[in-house]
Amino acid sequence: MEKPNLTYIEKLARGDESIKKTLIDVIKNEFPGEKEEYYQNLKNKDLKSIEGNVHRIKHKFSILGLEKSYEMANEFEHNLRKQVLNIEEEQGFDKALRAISEYLKTI
Repeated sequence: MEKPNLTYIEKLARGDESIKKTLIDVIKNEFPGEKEEYYQNLKNKDLKSIEGNVHRIKHKFSILGLEKSYEMANEFEHNLRKQVLNIEEEQGFDKALRAISEYLKTI
């Protein structure tokens, strides 16, 4: 399993700690609510809303260096658009969400 990291954020910030902090703060503030909304929509089996949640969250995967998870989320989103809920993709997405949640506690 990939591990979240700040490599991309550091590249974007180009050494500017205030930019780095701002980007991290945005993720820390947005991610918990987006994750909660995803789980609520998953519980309700609202595939259209889940698709939107996955679309928004997957970009955080990329920003936090989870390139393989981003690709998996992209495929998950594509299948949701076709009204297909793939259990393996759902489990992979959940695993990435948990990894990010744990990582955000450390930064």
